[in-house]
Amino acid sequence: MAALQRSALFIDGANLYATTKALGFDIDYKKLLKEFQARDNLLRAFYYTAMIEDQEYSSIRPLIDWLDYNGYRVVTKPVKEFTDSMGRRKYKGNMDIELAIDALELSPHIDHMVLFSGDGDFRSLVEAMQRRGVKVTVISTIQTQPAMISDELRRQADEFVDLASLSNRIGREPSERPVRVAGETASRYRGDARPSPALENRYGIRQPESEEG
Repeated sequence: MAALQRSALFIDGANLYATTKALGFDIDYKKLLKEFQARDNLLRAFYYTAMIEDQEYSSIRPLIDWLDYNGYRVVTKPVKEFTDSMGRRKYKGNMDIELAIDALELSPHIDHMVLFSGDGDFRSLVEAMQRRGVKVTVISTIQTQPAMISDELRRQADEFVDLASLSNRIGREPSERPVRVAGETASRYRGDARPSPALENRYGIRQPESEEG
C-alpha cells in the first residue's frame, strides 16, 4: 500500500466562521481533525484568527484555547482599530500574510495543502504552492447566494470541495447546538486541556469519555 501523502490544513478562521454561518451549521473541530487525519498523513493543522487585544474576555477565547491544546497550531494577532472617513470605529484583522508565509515555509515538506477559505486574495498563494509541486484543495461553498468563494480561487485550486458536502462528517449534531449557561465564566484552561461541558457544547469540542488506544 502506497504511503499516505503528507498534508497540512490552513484554516482562515473568520472566513470559515462566516461560511458555516451562511450554511447554517457549526464545526466540530475534533471531528474535522480526525476526518483529515484519516485521509492523509496530516503533519500540521493551522488555525488563523485576529483578536481584539484589550478585551478582558473574547467569545472566541475558549475555542482558541481548546484548539491550542488539541492538535491545532493557533496563530493570532491583535485586531487594528481605526476610524473611517465617517468617524465610525472600525476593526481590521487580516491574517493572509501569516497564513501565506507558513504555507510557503512548509511547502518543501508537504504534498497536499488544504485551505479552508474562499478569499480570492489567496489565489496567488495557491499558484505559488502549485509551482512548488504541492497539490491544493480549497474548501468553501457555492451553495449560498452569493457564493462564499471567489471564482478565481476556485479555478486556481487543483480540487474544490464544497463545505456543505462535509457537514455530516465535521458538523455538530443538532443536539449539540450551543446553549448559554447561566454563570458561565471565561477560562484559559491552563494546565487542563479539557474544557467544561458547557463550553464543549457551545464550541463543538467534546472530549470522549476515554481516549481510543
